[in-house]
Amino acid sequence: MPFPVPRRLAGLTLLLVAAVSQAKPWNGIEPGVSHRDEVVKRFGAPSKTLTVSGKEVLAYLDVSAIKGTSQAQFRVDPGSGVVERIDVFPSTVIDHDTVEATFGPPCPRTAAPQPAACFQKKLTDDFRTYYVYARLGLAVFFDEQDDRVQSFVYTTARAPAPPAATPASAQGAPSR
Repeated sequence: MPFPVPRRLAGLTLLLVAAVSQAKPWNGIEPGVSHRDEVVKRFGAPSKTLTVSGKEVLAYLDVSAIKGTSQAQFRVDPGSGVVERIDVFPSTVIDHDTVEATFGPPCPRTAAPQPAACFQKKLTDDFRTYYVYARLGLAVFFDEQDDRVQSFVYTTARAPAPPAATPASAQGAPSR
């Protein structure tokens, strides 16, 4: 009787993907998992509650700012009550080196296996730098001078995009 290797490999693959695709929680609140009432229980009543693009936003600022932040915002789906996104504006200076030491280095540009946590460097429409840690569900935005973190945005994790083809791997591909 043949051993069902493909089925076992498929199960193992799913477990590994689930393990690396979990969102990074912030202060015990995890996007896609935690609920609105958990936020209020943990941090108290928000300074402001707004509706933005159909989502409820719990904002903690001024005297209600969470320790280490000048402001934190929790975007909540009003139907399910699930936190979808967390925007954190740090009150202290955090530089590129600290971000990389905490969350991980740049992703390799080759087809080599990607580390558990690495970032893709991108630019906003107004040419500010940000790092996307897809496997962590984290984006780190830098200020206009590009020397300190302006905000961290925590969302549900996504699988990283495959690396772009390099000239060596593109050889033999049909030309257009």
